[in-house]
Amino acid sequence: MKRWVIGIEYDGSHFSGWQWQTGKRTVQAELEKALAKVANQPISVICAGRTDAGVHALEQIAHFDTTAKRDSYSWLMGGNTQLPDDIRILWVKQAIDDFHARYSAIARFYRYIIINRKMKSALRPTQMTWCYEPLDVEKMHQAAQYLVGEHDFSSFRAQGCQSKSPSRMMHFIDVYRQGEQVIMDICANAFVHHMVRNIAGVLMAIGAGQKPLDWTAQLLEIKDRDKAGITAKPHGLYLGAVFYPEKYEIVKHPVFEKLPDDVRRFD
Repeated sequence: MKRWVIGIEYDGSHFSGWQWQTGKRTVQAELEKALAKVANQPISVICAGRTDAGVHALEQIAHFDTTAKRDSYSWLMGGNTQLPDDIRILWVKQAIDDFHARYSAIARFYRYIIINRKMKSALRPTQMTWCYEPLDVEKMHQAAQYLVGEHDFSSFRAQGCQSKSPSRMMHFIDVYRQGEQVIMDICANAFVHHMVRNIAGVLMAIGAGQKPLDWTAQLLEIKDRDKAGITAKPHGLYLGAVFYPEKYEIVKHPVFEKLPDDVRRFD
C-alpha cells in the first residue's frame, strides 16, 4: 500500500462543493472516479480542506492510498485524461512518513476576489463577487488587522459549523486593489465554516462606509454571528495554498514567505 499526494486546481462553479454527496456533482466524486479508472480499483481521496458549493481552488492538497502499481507520471497524465475540464491535477508525488493532507497541515491560505464597479462581469461571473458600491480598500485593510492573532471567531462562524472550537490563529490578512478588482488574502492555521466569506462580508460593509473601521474588533468581542451582517457569496473565494512542515517536502506556494517565522520553522 502506497500513499500518494496530489495538488489539484478546480473551478467550483458547477460543483456542489468538495465532499461526496448522493446525486450531486462534487470534486471528490469526480477525482475518485478518474483515479479509480487509472488504478483499476476503488480510490478514496482525502483533502486538506473541504470547499463549499461554488468555491474554487488554486491548489487544493489531497492524498489517497492504493496497492496499484503506477508511477507519478501515470497518475498525473492518466488522471487528467479522465477528469472533466474544470478539474486538473497539477502534480503528484509519493507521501513521506506519516503525511496526512488534513491533519499534517499547519496553515491554509485563501484568496477572495471582488470586482468593484457599476456593472457585473460578463466574462467571469462565477469567479468574482460583484460589489457596485465604491470600496475604500485602505479602510478595509486597516479593519482586517484587528483579526490578526489568536481569537474567538464566533461572530464569523456559520451557525451550522461542526468545529469543536471557534478559536483560530490568524497569521495575516491583506486587502489591496488591482484595477477594478479588490483582493483579500487571508491565512490562518485553520478556518471555521464560512469564516472567510463572513469576514469578506464584514470588510465590504466597512469599505462601503456602512460600518465603522473598528467593527471587526467589536464583533470579536460580541461573539455573536447574528450581529455580523451578511455572508459574502462563494463566487470569489479560492483555496490558494496549504502549508506543511518541511519534512513532507510539499511544493511551497510563493505566499509561504509571508508566514510568521515560528510557523515556517514548524516541524
